[in-house]
Amino acid sequence: MIDTHAHIYAAEFDSDREQVIARARSAGMEYILLPNIDLDSIEPMLTTQASYPDLCRSMMGLHPCYVDGNVEQTLAQIHAWFDKHPFIAVGEIGIDLYWDKTYKAEQEHAFITQLDWAKQKDLPVVIHTRDSIEETLTLLESQQDGSLRGVFHCFGGSIEEAKAINKLGFHLGLGGVSTFKNSGMDKVIPELDLDYVILETDCPYLAPVPHRGKRNEPAYTQLVLERVAQCKEWDVQAVLEKTTHNAKRLFNLS
Repeated sequence: MIDTHAHIYAAEFDSDREQVIARARSAGMEYILLPNIDLDSIEPMLTTQASYPDLCRSMMGLHPCYVDGNVEQTLAQIHAWFDKHPFIAVGEIGIDLYWDKTYKAEQEHAFITQLDWAKQKDLPVVIHTRDSIEETLTLLESQQDGSLRGVFHCFGGSIEEAKAINKLGFHLGLGGVSTFKNSGMDKVIPELDLDYVILETDCPYLAPVPHRGKRNEPAYTQLVLERVAQCKEWDVQAVLEKTTHNAKRLFNLS
């Protein structure tokens, strides 16, 4: 398995990260992909990758919730890291209008700027959206020149939204929300094109059933896998092989 979106460098794992990693390995985890969020997360993320170099791969980007009035300065500091370290993606980036719309214009500017980085560096992007799917799709469509690729992580939208994302050449990252009874994903997943599906946890957030409300971890990717297989009426092994292949291809993992 590949957990394509995990914040295992977060403070929530400081007391037992070694045990969390051990459980991930026991569950059959081949890679754990680490999205960056802001300037403060870079050091713990890279330290975690250095501690588990066979397992962890890092991304670099500025999460929309950490965009503020100093966006240009922050983006310059984030961008400088691409000359210091190899990254597998630009992420996580996007637009989040759930908590605060104060810096909507700055979020859009940061999103477009980082999409440009992805084009220049020939890297996939990992997109975060919350209460912003229409705005994000509109901006992405305006920037799509055929070279952009990536994933809308933590997808929990409609079939129509899934098709619009796929039409732009982008994948859907399915995580714990896929297991929630009230999410409506039991109706959406059967209609998804598995050629565009990858698995994730977004740990420590959004733990799948039966761990909902508790801390999430990479080993729980197995629960997402089983849920997708159940909804698609596919063999678990077939979904595993398909989603792993998709993730390796998207993120250029050997």
